[in-house]
Amino acid sequence: MSTRLPIRIRTGALAAATALLTGVLGGCDSGGPDASGDGPGPASRSGQGLDWQRCTAPEGGEEPGSQWRCAAVRVPLDHDRPGSGTIDIALIRKEARDKDRRLGSLLFDFGGPGASGVSVLPRAAGAYEKLNSRYDLVGFDPRGVARSSGIVCRDDAEAAAAETTVDITPDTPAETAAFLADGAAFGKGCATRSGRVVAHVATTAAARDMDLVRKALGDEKLHYFGISYGTQLGGVYAHLFPERVGRTVLDAVVDPTADTAGHARNQTTGFQRALNNYFDSTGEGAEAGTARVARLLKRLDREPLPAGGGRRLTESLALAGIVMPLYSQSSWPTLTAALEEAEQGTGDGLLRLADMYNDRDGKGHYGTQSHSQRAISCADSAQRPTADDARALLPEFRRISPVFGEFLAWDTAGWCADWPVKGESVTPGTSAPGAGPVLVIGTTGDPATPYEGARRMADELGAGVGVLISNEGEGHGAYGTSSCVTGTVDGYLLDGKVPPSGTACSS
Repeated sequence: MSTRLPIRIRTGALAAATALLTGVLGGCDSGGPDASGDGPGPASRSGQGLDWQRCTAPEGGEEPGSQWRCAAVRVPLDHDRPGSGTIDIALIRKEARDKDRRLGSLLFDFGGPGASGVSVLPRAAGAYEKLNSRYDLVGFDPRGVARSSGIVCRDDAEAAAAETTVDITPDTPAETAAFLADGAAFGKGCATRSGRVVAHVATTAAARDMDLVRKALGDEKLHYFGISYGTQLGGVYAHLFPERVGRTVLDAVVDPTADTAGHARNQTTGFQRALNNYFDSTGEGAEAGTARVARLLKRLDREPLPAGGGRRLTESLALAGIVMPLYSQSSWPTLTAALEEAEQGTGDGLLRLADMYNDRDGKGHYGTQSHSQRAISCADSAQRPTADDARALLPEFRRISPVFGEFLAWDTAGWCADWPVKGESVTPGTSAPGAGPVLVIGTTGDPATPYEGARRMADELGAGVGVLISNEGEGHGAYGTSSCVTGTVDGYLLDGKVPPSGTACSS
């Protein structure tokens, strides 16, 4: 299956896999109808009060759920045509402990795009306990995600078939045709199963939703914590509503200046950098280790390895299995064991990691986060690269990474192949003159959103707005892993202490 390397999250000690791959929040009553938007909703565009109902935190959450409340905000399906219908945006909230010193709501987006804030926040809330003293912690499912009219594009059987039969690094005309056909079939499935919503899931629409959420929460300004893709959403919100930007933190920052090829180039650089750092830490060295993995992948392209349950480890699945532990340095030993096992002729270890990455459970059921991710990404990007465009990238991308380059070059063509709706722009608008200070945090070893993107986001937000924090370390996201970053962010969000731009931290 053609699948862009998802920009997943790591929040404090919460691993990306746990945050995104353990299912949706159970027992959450939004106080209104389902996410289709049919029928009266609990909150309207006029900002009427939210109907908060008790809901149950998911298994693995920080508590049984007694302090969590769920609600929904009704928003226009098309902000430019308010009469065209509505959808509901699902929310979850844990109220501030110190009511007398409460600062307002702190809205989170955990990335993806496609991560369910309603599901992730209760699991991640322990990392934000200090912030919860004075903020209501609020998570939401952006439009097209999970309970907010979540996009669905294919069923489990179709996902399993694509995962095992489509070569994501095509070597022949037949493999190329099958690769592109899979991308087109995915888009057609989105249009068939989620047609009413697919054309209206761009980041600009989600940012306008956030402003209606802010109003429904009763906040004069939006206090916001965006992680990974959530940084792009935060930057777009600041661009659209600079006068309503409250205390805002962007961690693991997406490069707002990158087009489709630029994002692929950034991730090729970032994942290879993380792989180099991993092999340097083992003592094998980056060059030797990279060459060993590249040889393994070539062997798998010719002949997949046997794995448990009659399944096979293909080159595509191995790539996903290698990527998964690069998001967190604490997972590097798992990668070592899985690679050694594969070289000895068994694919179980890398396949387990790939299943975590691809949101596949033990019963063969796949989550739909990747469906939302692709739909949102293709709604954002006006570019539709061709197979010839991808081929032109191959020499450069292979030089950057013998492991990830070929796949990420081809993926520029497969990601939005024959997508059923047009994309919005080449790059998002994130300039925000007049907005308050926005903390922009980049980690030097971040594999999915390389450090350089944070510097560019700070520059795009503008002088006096973008406040760059540089974190020397590994992994995707710095809050909760670097005491320096965590203390700096807490000081800003809780006490309004704006650090100097260029502040340096280490994990």
